[in-house]
This record gives sequence, C-alpha cells and structure tokens, in this order.
Amino acid sequence: MTVSAPEPSREAVLDFIETEREAGREVGRRDIAKAFGLSGGGKIWLKRLLKELEEEGQTGGDGIERPIHPRGALPPVLLSEIKAKDRDGDLMASPLEWDEADQGPAPRILIERPREFRAKRQAAPAPGIGDHVLLKLTRLKGVDGYAYSGRVLKVMGKGKAQVLGIFRAMPDGSGRLIPIDKKAQGREALIPKGRTNEAQDGDLVSVSLRNETRLGPSEAHVRERLGSIKSERAVSLIAIHAHGIPNVFQPATIAEAESVRPAGTAGREDWRELPLITIDPADAKDHDDAVHAAPDPSPDNPGGYVVTVAIADVAAYVRPGSSLDREALERGNSVYFPDRVVPMLPERISNDLCSLRGGEDRPALAVRLVLKSNGEKKSHSFHRILMRSAAKLSYQQAQAAIDGKPDDISGPIRETILMPLWAAYGVASRARDERQPLDLDLPERKLVLKPDGAVDRVIVPERLAAHRLIEEFMILANVAAAETLEKAGSVLIYRCHDEPSLEKMRALGEVLASIGIKLPKDGALRPVLFNRILAMIRGSENELLMNEVVLRTQAQAEYVAENYGHFGLNLRRYAHFTSPIRRYADLVVHRALISALRFGDDGLPKSATLAALREVSTRISAAERRAMAAERETTDRLIAHFLADQIGSSFDGRIGGVNRAGLFVKLDGTGADGFIPASTLGADYYRYDEAAHAMVGERSGESWRLGDRVHVKLVEAAPVAGALRFELLSEGRHVTPGRSGTRPGRPPFPGGGRAKSSFVKTGKSKPGKRR
Repeated sequence: MTVSAPEPSREAVLDFIETEREAGREVGRRDIAKAFGLSGGGKIWLKRLLKELEEEGQTGGDGIERPIHPRGALPPVLLSEIKAKDRDGDLMASPLEWDEADQGPAPRILIERPREFRAKRQAAPAPGIGDHVLLKLTRLKGVDGYAYSGRVLKVMGKGKAQVLGIFRAMPDGSGRLIPIDKKAQGREALIPKGRTNEAQDGDLVSVSLRNETRLGPSEAHVRERLGSIKSERAVSLIAIHAHGIPNVFQPATIAEAESVRPAGTAGREDWRELPLITIDPADAKDHDDAVHAAPDPSPDNPGGYVVTVAIADVAAYVRPGSSLDREALERGNSVYFPDRVVPMLPERISNDLCSLRGGEDRPALAVRLVLKSNGEKKSHSFHRILMRSAAKLSYQQAQAAIDGKPDDISGPIRETILMPLWAAYGVASRARDERQPLDLDLPERKLVLKPDGAVDRVIVPERLAAHRLIEEFMILANVAAAETLEKAGSVLIYRCHDEPSLEKMRALGEVLASIGIKLPKDGALRPVLFNRILAMIRGSENELLMNEVVLRTQAQAEYVAENYGHFGLNLRRYAHFTSPIRRYADLVVHRALISALRFGDDGLPKSATLAALREVSTRISAAERRAMAAERETTDRLIAHFLADQIGSSFDGRIGGVNRAGLFVKLDGTGADGFIPASTLGADYYRYDEAAHAMVGERSGESWRLGDRVHVKLVEAAPVAGALRFELLSEGRHVTPGRSGTRPGRPPFPGGGRAKSSFVKTGKSKPGKRR
C-alpha cells in the first residue's frame, strides 16, 4: 500500500511552479505530484488546489506550462516611473499610469540592481528618481511591502517631476499656489516675492517646493509658466501638463508632414467607382473609415451580403523610424477633450491627406467581408486601394434618412447605398446576437460648450442604429485583420480584454445580494452571465446602477503582442485596424498587413520582432490610460466649473458608492460625482455595514444604501481639482438598530470609493469608447 506524503502548503506548490518555469521547464499536475510524493487522496487535494489557483489567476490550470496573463496581476513588461528610494537605498517604482480611484493603491515595485547594468550602458547614467523605465516584472510575496521586483529593460526618459497648480497673485508681489491635485486640496503653498517667475494671476504653473511640512504651508518658487486658465477653454491645459501629454509637434515632424505628397494609383487597385461613404459624428474633423454593402451575387450564398470597410492608409505617409513615426509612438493615440484635440499626427496627415473626404481621391486599406444570411463570415480579403468617398454623413443624417426623413445629401443615396448597408447590418447582427458579447447600456454624456469654452449644458446623445452599424462593421474588420495576420504567421499587436478577477466577481455578488439577486456560480465565466444579470434588472430603479457596477467589475483592455482573447466582445482574436489616424496600434497592424500580403515596401521593418512589439504594446497601453485619465479629469473640472456658481442649490441623485468615510453620490442630468462625509450625515454615529453596502445609524437605525435615491445640496466646489462636496437633505431608510452587521472592511470594489479628503472627482470616463 502506497502512503501519500503530507500535503504541501500552497506557497510550496507555487514556489515549485515558479522555479520550474524560471528554469525553462514545463510543469504539469503529474510533475507536482511526483515532486511532493503525492498519491491517492493527495492527488485529489492537488487537483482542487490547482483549480483554486487557476480561479485566482495564479496558474494556467491543469496545463500549467502554457503562458498566461494572471487576472488581477500586472503584465510581465510594464512602463513605470521611479518614485523614490526606500530606507535601504533601493529604488522604488510604480506603474506610470494608475487610477487609484478605480484600481486601489498602486503596487510597489522594487528596482533590481544587476551588476551588469553599468557595464552594458557605460555612456548612460543609471536610472534614478523621476525616470520612466520599461521593467521586466517578477512577482514577490510581500517582501518589505513590495508586490514585484523589476529589472530595467530600457530607460525611456525623465518624467516631469513637478508640482502643478494655479498661481494667485498677492498685493505685495508674492503669490500662493492652489494645487490641482484633489488629494492636496487645502494645502496651499506660499510663493515669495521674486520667486514668481513673472507669473500672472490665474496662470497654470509648475513649482519646486521648499520647506515642506505638515504643520504649515510650504514655500515654493515658480519653475515654469504653462499658460493661463482664466478661460474654461484652457482647462484641458491642466490635464495635458499634469500627465505629460506631448501637445506640440517637433519642427522636424511638421516639416516632414508638409513635405509629403499625395499617394497615387501605383501599387493599388482602383476602387474609385465603388460608392463608399463615411458616417461619423457631426463635429468630426477627420474621417478614417468608409463603408459599403451590397447583396452577394454568388448563387451559393443566398441572402448573404458583401460588406466593404475601407480605412485610411496612414502607413503610406508615416514610415517606420521617421520623425512622424517616432512622435506618433510617443503620443500613442490622439487625446480628445471637450474643448480641443491633441492629435497623434499633424493636421497635414490626419485632417488632410488621410481624411477620407467626399469626392477626393484617397489611399486606403480595404477589407471585403462576405457574410452568410445568418451573419457568419464566409470569407474575407484585404486590398490596397485608391478610393473616392461618395458622401460624408453624420450618424443623425444617416439615421434620419433610414427613418424616412432624408435631406439633400442622404436622399439621393438612400435606396442605393444606405438601405443595403442597413440590410447587411441586420444580417451581421444575427451573428452578434448569437455570440452574445457584453451588452452594457450606459448613457454617454457629452459636454456642450459655449463659444468662450464654458459649459453650456450636459446632454446624453441618443444611441442610434447608425452607431451600432458602424461599430459592428469595424469589429468585423478588426477580427479579419487579426485572423489574416495569424494565418500569415506575422507578429502583430492584439487588443485583449481579460475576464474579471475573482475578487471583483465576489464584490459583484455582494452588490447583487444587497438588492436581492443571487450571482450564479456554476459554469464558465462568459459575457452572457452579465447580460442575464442586466436583463433581470432592466426597467427597475437599479438598472443604471447595476450597469455601472458591471462595468467596474470588468478588467481593463490593453494592447499586447501575445494574444489571450477579448472577454467583453467574446472573441478569441481581435486587433485594432480601423483607426490608424488616432491609434498607433492600428498603424502597426496596417504595416503588418502590408508586409504579410506583399502590398509594398512600407510595411513592418525587420526590427519589429515579438520582443519589440511587446515594448510598443506596453508603451501605447500606458499612453491610452494616460489619455483616459486626462480626458476624465478635464470633464471633472469643466463640470465643477459649471456647478461652482450653484453653491446652495439642491439636486437629485443616486448613491453610487459607500465606505467608512461616507457616501458617493452621482447627480441626475450632469452625471457629476460628489462626496458626503460620514461626519455630516446627522447627529447619530454612523457605521459602515460592509455586507449591506450601507451607512447605518447606531441609535436611530437610519441607513443609506448603495443605489438609494437621494436629494442633496451642493455646499462646496473646487473647480481646479474637479471636486464637489454635498450635504444630504433626504431621509434614509429606517431599520431596527443592531439588526444589520457593522463589520469593518473594504469597499465593494478595490479602491472604488476611498476618500483621503472631503472631495471626490466629478464625471466618468466614456464606456465603450475604447474596446
């Protein structure tokens, strides 16, 4: 009789797996069992343990040896910023772009100090505080508070180690600094006379702090004047400089763009007779995609359609290694503010040569998609073409024409172009419904500005079938690009989206339980699970709240060079192909297609190895997060400006978050978020009930719970920080004191509702904008 060895600890099993991986050896369940002498019941225990580790994102399941991207973990290569030195003199870093309000405290990364670093880079200084570095990460197990160690692969440059704020002039020639950071509200700095660098009242300035102390104001001197923000039109300047977003093109880049000549028919198919059209927002300045559809004439595809998606051929003008290319990579993507756009490429490229203007010849990469009557793709092919757009329509124009209200532009093409497009969309949507991607329904608020840049009103544009049509055709084109490049064996940049972490799923279950819904725990995790939850609460008072909660449950999409699928879209492979004017990832995919299909000599360079694309993916993912944070913060500040003259006014809203510090309230209409400190709730002492997601009065039993409707008064606004504070006017629920638990604990979503001051940002990032 064989006696199984004692069961090892979880840590011992994980250590064994990591050791084997680091040695380049594949490891499976049998290997682990053999290493620890497990048999019989020990093997059963091991199987359960590996299943738990898989759910936590620690392993790849029974096939442990396959490469994985652990859920809830940082990627293996990460763009980071070196923040400080610890007490042992070691450098400490954190992810370059990290949203603490959504993701919790940033993990600490210990910078490794290999001996060979200086030998390899004798001419370059070692990395130091403030440097942006590309790191190869290794997970640590709570070593002195560090979650990871990081080996420096490349020093990307010096970060802007600066404190930003608004300069306020004093009568004696001195000044004071109002910080733009929400966490620093109330901690102003004094700027002595002679240290103002001629800053004017209302200027956005960068300062160096001196004599920092917790007991009194710090002293500062102005290093740089960044522009005036006396007009709301300049509010986006704050986010641009705070996040270090490049917003001025180098002279060499502008000169290169101006020297470019329009592409001709050489090496291209002439598709100028095909009536492709663009459908975009009414205020769009560049048009990088055009569409066309017609019934498939093939007798073996009855009811099928041929859909053509043509995308501006940016690769024809932006060559690898050029000044245009280097700056596009640095920017990563265009950044869209309510009052301005910071483009990835100069206007000569983005708004002229690559904009698919009506009636003008333009180079493009096109994909022809043959769809069956059930929406499945029968085949597809890519082509490098010269096209001429037949018309430029807005979403509203196209929809109005389909609804029987055409205008002078849409009327002549309604029957010949628009109706076949809508019929093809009807076919494509059948396959989409069968695939069942995540179907969130969140209003996308838009700020309408006055001529001076101030907010006029906040609107929620109607979600039209025209929007869904373009979105679905773009998804089809993106999938076709990924499939073609995989088949060709080419490297590429994927757009991937991981499934929710176990921690966030548990948090979702708690929120659902608080409104009487049980989260199903059986079966594989699929988007359809969330769709069923949303269907259950559709039309109820909790509909908007649960759409937001489900959104917060999702992982963040990213660019990677090694595919792990797109959970939200429920697709095994997906790449961004359709917006090379505003996203560098799409430009890489275009170049990969040009090389793989032998469309020309302007495709991927030989230096575009898998390792190189890993680095590019890391950089552009960080740039995307930077852009999202900057866009969100600018919207926060503009809405705070909009509401600043309404101090004392009352509003209706809903509780969108609860923790020990107080309540987070989202206002109806504007969607502004504000904070109510627990200390202002009433005369009672209120405790945070984690299980119920509520604040409960110890004596009165009065409570306020996640999702409750409330009436509030605006008592304070900090436009520079984009922060609002409310006072509660409505009464809470009444429960029997002592009946509900008062266990201390974290908020339902990691980081989703901590407040280190009495302020919280307004506004949200736009869901669905970046898939």
